[in-house]
Amino acid sequence: MDRLDAMQAFVAVADLRGFAPAARKLGLSPSAVTRLIAALEERLGARLLQRTTRQVTLTDAGTRYLEHARRILADVEDAEGAVEGERTRPSGRLVLSAPVGFGRLHVGPVMSAYLKRYPEVAGELRLSDRMINLVEEGVDLAVRIGHLPDSSLVARHVGEMRRIVVASRGYLKARGEPKTPEAIPSHDTIQFGATPVTADWRFIRDGDELRVNHTPRFTTNSADAAIRHAEQDGGLTRVLAYQAADAIKRGKLRTVLEKFEQPPLPIHLVYPTSRLLSAKVRTFVDLVIETTDWHFG
Repeated sequence: MDRLDAMQAFVAVADLRGFAPAARKLGLSPSAVTRLIAALEERLGARLLQRTTRQVTLTDAGTRYLEHARRILADVEDAEGAVEGERTRPSGRLVLSAPVGFGRLHVGPVMSAYLKRYPEVAGELRLSDRMINLVEEGVDLAVRIGHLPDSSLVARHVGEMRRIVVASRGYLKARGEPKTPEAIPSHDTIQFGATPVTADWRFIRDGDELRVNHTPRFTTNSADAAIRHAEQDGGLTRVLAYQAADAIKRGKLRTVLEKFEQPPLPIHLVYPTSRLLSAKVRTFVDLVIETTDWHFG
């Protein structure tokens, strides 16, 4: 048994939750993957995977071993990459995922500049507001806004994003500017995101979280629609800073309740630990750091 091959097979099965998809990824037969895993478990004297007719799950020993196996495989790939040359020119296909609005405004232009700089790369930008599984969906790199759940992904911090409350000057002149979060329920509000009967906006006062429930007059899953309604004196809305940046710059909206804002959300570039940080991924990360200012604080 080649121990590295067996580790690679185990990581693939754990990532893809099945022997058949792991075999397809590795270019092996399912029986060959099964033999590698069985030999690995025999060598370790522990069962790493629980198999049923429906799914494959990790045992406690498998969970612990997976972390070490990932690190070993990454070190091996890094060593091989160093021998092959750190300055290998990026090539192949780069698949990138990003939130819809942020991707359209801020990630798309970076992808265009990247493809111009590296003509041997073909790019694909997938815009979606859902949390995707990078390994299962074949994505090399993703932009994520917000606090990351514990996962096996490597994260590179590249910016911050404020959550702000905005309204038009006409609305604030007619209804008055709220001075504290408790004033929000007395105002017309625009809810962007989920569609509950009542909305819950969160703030910070003296280090403590403050939740304010209110009943929106207008609810939408489109940030553009929420902002346009606010521009037309529709009321207060709470959005991410980049979503309202243009309207604020044009004087259509202004921020309120700034001193009660929650800490900014982090912006990360994330990619799977089970993959070598390829030249195409590394150079895209470098280009983001070199050319963008994603600190919406």
